[in-house]
Amino acid sequence: MPGPDWSLPAELYAGISSFRGRNARYLRFPTAAEAVRYAIEDMSDASLRGVSIESGDNRYEGSQIRALYEAADFPLKRVTR
Repeated sequence: MPGPDWSLPAELYAGISSFRGRNARYLRFPTAAEAVRYAIEDMSDASLRGVSIESGDNRYEGSQIRALYEAADFPLKRVTR
């Protein structure tokens, strides 16, 4: 899986089940790193299954998003749990 250019803008798409019965959601982020951090830190683990992030020519889903967050080159500070 090629890693993203962390500085490119990104779009996050989440299915209906990802937001507890609300409509499907689309969010735009200034960077791919911010989109990945939002998906992992602000959404539940169960919701992550219905999420995809598009940045540049790349698309990442579910466990791929978690792998990006845990990658050594992830540029943002991670939440300590």
